[in-house]
Amino acid sequence: MDIYIEFASVYDDFIAAPYADWAKYIEDIWYTHGAKPRLVLDLACGTGSLTCLLSDKGYDMIGIDVSAEMLAIARQKDAGILWLQQDMREFELYGTVDAIVCICDGINYLTDEIDLTRVFALVRNYLNPSGLFVFDINSEYKYANTLANNTFASIGESAAYIWENFYDANERINEYDITFFAKDGEGAEYHRFDETHIQRAYNVEEIKSALKGADLEYLAHYGELTLDTPKPDEARIFFVAKK
Repeated sequence: MDIYIEFASVYDDFIAAPYADWAKYIEDIWYTHGAKPRLVLDLACGTGSLTCLLSDKGYDMIGIDVSAEMLAIARQKDAGILWLQQDMREFELYGTVDAIVCICDGINYLTDEIDLTRVFALVRNYLNPSGLFVFDINSEYKYANTLANNTFASIGESAAYIWENFYDANERINEYDITFFAKDGEGAEYHRFDETHIQRAYNVEEIKSALKGADLEYLAHYGELTLDTPKPDEARIFFVAKK
């Protein structure tokens, strides 16, 4: 099933991600590791919220996402950024960049370790020498204990959703079955649409192994918004690697 099609129209209403905090945090990571990038790629950029914030900070940004619908919203936010519709497993650039980021669990959508290493190899290919790759993953703890086999719901002014979550701890595969109800234009009627999202939980050693397989140098991994070792109950883990 295709994803982020109709969901794109309500994504920003329901995904309350701390984009401003992440943008500052990414700069802190760059500073900590001695990086001063100018041209930055945001991989799996979604509706471009983080991309635009980094652009506002003075970085030349490129945004890549597989969803045309998500990129259409991103272009409305900033038409001056180069937005490219590409699958992250096969992305291509016109040249190299100083840094690459992939934030908000885009990496977890790579459910095959071969694809994981393939994406990391492409990252290495398009990074300038000593360029940094900063990315995050949802942790195993989050899938097993927070999302687990639970049901979530939210109601907004113009849309609502019911999210049924299923986590297979043996396969470490997480399935989101989401049913949305969104208003049709200015009318009072709602229409329903459904999406299924599949993600995989990776542990730190698997990420390190994939980085090594792609000839990227692992530098560090942190708890979210810190420069400390992740806690056992960390929901999101950030990694830093270098070409």
